[in-house]
Amino acid sequence: MLLDRLTERAALGGLLEAARSGHSAVLLVHGEAGVGKTALLEDAIASAAGLRIGRVAGVESEMELAYAALQQLCAPMLGGLERLPDPQRQALGVVFGLRAGEPPDRFLVGLAALSLLADAAREQPLLCVVDDAQWLDQASAQALGVVARRLLGEPVALVVAAREPGVEFRGLPELLVGGLGEADARDLLGTVISRPLDEQVRERFIAETGGNPLALLELPRGLTEANLDGGFDVMAAPGLLGRLEDSFRRRLEALPPAARWLLLVAAAEPTGDPVLVWRAAGLLGIGMEAASPAEAEGLLTIGQRVIFRHPLVRSAAYRAALPGDRRAAHQALADATDPQADPDRRAWHRAQAAAGPDAEIALELERSADRAQARGGFAAAAAFLERSATLTPSPERRAERALAAAHAKYQAGAFHAALGLLAAAEAGPLDELQRAHADLLRGQIAFASSRGSDAPPLLLKAAREFEPLDSRLARETYLDALAAATFAGRLALGGGMREVAEAARMAPPPPGPARGPDLLLDGLALLICEGFPAAVPVLRRAVSAFRGTDVSREEELRRLWLACRAAQIVWDYDSWDVLSDRQVRLARDAGALITLPIVFNMRATVHAFAGEFAEAASMVAQADSVTEVTGSSIVPDGALVLAVFRGREAEAAQLILTATDDVGRRGEGRALSLIGWAAAVLYNSLGRHEEALAAAQRASEDSPAAQFASWAPVELVEAAVRGAVPERAAGAVEQISGIARACGTDWALGAEARSRALVSDGAAAENLYREAIDRFGRTGLRVDLARTRLLYGEWLHGQRRIRDARDQLRHAYKLFSGFGMEAFAERARTELRATGAQALRRTGTPDVMTSQEALIARLASAGASNSQIAAQLFISPATVAYHLSKVFAKLGISSRSQLVQALPAQPDGPRAVTPQG
Repeated sequence: MLLDRLTERAALGGLLEAARSGHSAVLLVHGEAGVGKTALLEDAIASAAGLRIGRVAGVESEMELAYAALQQLCAPMLGGLERLPDPQRQALGVVFGLRAGEPPDRFLVGLAALSLLADAAREQPLLCVVDDAQWLDQASAQALGVVARRLLGEPVALVVAAREPGVEFRGLPELLVGGLGEADARDLLGTVISRPLDEQVRERFIAETGGNPLALLELPRGLTEANLDGGFDVMAAPGLLGRLEDSFRRRLEALPPAARWLLLVAAAEPTGDPVLVWRAAGLLGIGMEAASPAEAEGLLTIGQRVIFRHPLVRSAAYRAALPGDRRAAHQALADATDPQADPDRRAWHRAQAAAGPDAEIALELERSADRAQARGGFAAAAAFLERSATLTPSPERRAERALAAAHAKYQAGAFHAALGLLAAAEAGPLDELQRAHADLLRGQIAFASSRGSDAPPLLLKAAREFEPLDSRLARETYLDALAAATFAGRLALGGGMREVAEAARMAPPPPGPARGPDLLLDGLALLICEGFPAAVPVLRRAVSAFRGTDVSREEELRRLWLACRAAQIVWDYDSWDVLSDRQVRLARDAGALITLPIVFNMRATVHAFAGEFAEAASMVAQADSVTEVTGSSIVPDGALVLAVFRGREAEAAQLILTATDDVGRRGEGRALSLIGWAAAVLYNSLGRHEEALAAAQRASEDSPAAQFASWAPVELVEAAVRGAVPERAAGAVEQISGIARACGTDWALGAEARSRALVSDGAAAENLYREAIDRFGRTGLRVDLARTRLLYGEWLHGQRRIRDARDQLRHAYKLFSGFGMEAFAERARTELRATGAQALRRTGTPDVMTSQEALIARLASAGASNSQIAAQLFISPATVAYHLSKVFAKLGISSRSQLVQALPAQPDGPRAVTPQG
C-alpha cells in the first residue's frame, strides 16, 4: 500500500511515458533507509505496461565482485551483443567473461552497456530499475553512471534508487523521497497499533521517525504497554537506522535457532540463489522447515529468489550472529559453491570464513584478483588482494600483496584508497626493487590525479632508485618524470624540468640500439639542458622512429602523445599531422577514453593551424563528449586555439580564465605558455599590439620543452613592430633564427623569414615576405600563409604599392573568411578599405547548429551510418538519429542525401564574408 506519494508517483510515471513515446528519461531516487524507495520502484514496475523491465539491486556483500550488478542487468539482453561495434562488443565480452582480451577501459564498458540497452529498446521500450545503488560494485556503478549521462534519443527509462547519491550518479535529475505527511503517518501507524494511543506518544512517534514508513510499521512491535501508555523510552536506541535494526534484531531473537541460522546463511549469500542457500544450510544440518517461522514473521521469502523484507533485515541477521557463527555460514557457502563455475565467490566466502592467516586462502584470493584484473575489474582485484594481504602469514608476501592491491586501486581510479594501501605496503619489509615500485606508484598517482606540480620529484626519486636495479625501468621512469615536469613547467614544486633532465642525462644507456622512447628521453633532456642545436637531431630521430614500424602498440599508446609534442618542438608540421592522426585512431580503437581528450585536443590544434576549423571543431566536440563521459578535466588546448584563431574574444577570454584557474589549482604550469601564446595571437588579430606584446613576452620565458614558448617569439615580433616598438623585437628574431637553423623545416624557416621581414626594409623585406609565402605554401600551415599575406599586404600598402597590396590583402581576406578567422578577416578588410577598395559586404547566416550536431551532420554527409557515427562518438545510434532530426529541421531538409548540398550554406564557423571590389 502506497499512502499519498502522488508527487513521487507522478515523477516516475513521467519517466514511463517518456520511454513509451520514444524518449529517454533518468531519475535518481534517494532518501533514508525505510522511507519507501523500493515500494515506489515496485509501483513503477507494476505501472510499466508495454515496457520491457530490466532490474538489479545492489547487495552489500557483493560489492567486491566486478561488474556483478551490470551483468545481472544486461544478461537477458546479451542476444544483442553481436550487433555492437567491435570495441564495445569486445569490452562487454571480456568483463562478463565471455571472451578473452585485454582489460577494457571502464568508460568503454559503460558505453557498450548503453549500446546494448539501446539495442534492446529498439524492439520494446525499456525500463531499467536499479535499487540499493549504494551497494553496487564500483565497476557496475561507474558503467551505469556512464549510461545515465549518455541516454538521449533512446526509449529507455532509467531509475536509480540509493540512500545517498554516489559520485557516479551525482548531477542527475533527482527525486528526494521524504517521510509521510502527518495525516498519512497517523493512518499507517494505526495499522500496527490498534489500541487507543496517548496523543503525545503518537505525535512523538511521528516526529522522531520523520514519517519514515518502515519505522512507523516496525518500531511499535518492540514496545511494551508502558511505553505506549506513557511514552517513556519510546526511542531509546540512538539513530533511526540503529533503532530499526534493533527492532529487527529483537524479532530475530524470538525465532527458533534453525530459523536464525537459515537467515544468517541467506544474509551471507549475496546472489539470492535459493539452491545455494539450501545446499549450504543442509551442510549445517538445517532443513527446509526452518523457513516457515521466518516467512510467517514477514522477514524472509524463499521462492525463485531469496528475498529479505528489507536490507536492514539482512544486516541485522548478519550482525547479530556471533563471529564464529558467521565464519561457519561462510564456510558452508564456500563448500556449497562450485569451484569451477564460481571460483571467485567461493574464494571470497573462504576468506570470510578464515579465523586467522591462511596461506592457501590468500593464494586463492590472489588468483581471483588476477581473473578480476583480466576482466578490467580493478576495484574487485584490489579488494581480493587487500583481503589476501590480511590473510598472508609471511610479512614479505603480505607487503607484496598490499603493494599489488595499491596498484589495482590506482588502476581503478581510487587514488586515496591506493595511497592507504601503499602506506600499509611500505610499513612492511619491502626490498629495494619493491620500494622503487612503491615510489613509482606514488608518483603515478600524483600525476594521474592532477598532472600538476607534485608528481615530478616523486617520479624522479623512483627513477634514481631503479638505476642500479633495472636500467630499462629507470629510463622509462625518467621519461615519465620528464613528461610530468613538462606538464608542471615553472610551477614544479621540486624536481623541475632542469633537475629531471640533468638526472636523465646521467641515466644508464639503453641495453640495445636506441628506440623511439629512448630517443625521446635523450632528446628532451638535451633540449632542456643545452637547447635546440644539440637536441633537434635526436628529437627528429625520435619522431622518425615513431613514424616508422619499430615502436610497439603499447609504446604508441603510452608515448605517442609525447612524440607529437616532439614534432611540435622541432617545427615538423607534417609529422605532427601524421602522428596525431595515428594517435586518434589508435586511442579510439583501443577504447582509451582517459587518453582520448588529450588526443582530440592535439588533433584539433593540427586542424586549426591548417585552417580546417570544421574538423578542429569536431575534435573539440569529441573531446567534450568524452570528458562528459569520464568526468575528467584537462586544459582545453584545442578549444582555446580555435577560439583565438576565430577571433572570438569573449569565448577565448572565458577559456583563458578557466584554464588559468585550473593551472593554479593543479599546478599544471605547461598551460601558462599556451595561455600566453593564445592571448598574443588573439590580441594581434584584434590590433591590440601592446597587450599582445606583454602576453608573448610572458609565454617566451618558459622552457623550449613547452612548445608554445618557442612559438611565442613569432607573435612577439609582430606585436613589437606593429606596436611601434621594433627595438623589442631584435632578441626574439635572433631566438627564432636559432630555432630555424636547428630545425630546418619550412615551418621554422618560414616563421624566421616572416619575422625578419617585419624588422627589415626595402628589397630585403620583400624577398623575405616572398620566401615566407613560398615556404608556408609548401606546408599545410594555411593560417600562417594567410597571416604572411596580410603582413606583406600591409607592408606593400605602407610602400604605396596599392595594386600589389590589394592583391595580397584580397588573398589573405579570402583565406581568413574561408577559414572563419573573424578578427584577422576584419583586419584585412580594414586594410583593403584603406587602399581605396570598395566596401566589403558580409554574407552568410549565423551558425545555428551545436558543435555536436555539426559533427554528426558532416559524418553523415560523408556516408557514415548511424551505427558508425555512434561508435566513433561514443553515443548510441538512437542518439545519432535524434541529433540528425534536429539538424534536418535546422537546415530545412528531410533526408541525408540533401546534407551535402545543405551544409555549405550552414558553415561550422562564423558568418561568411565576401570581398566586393
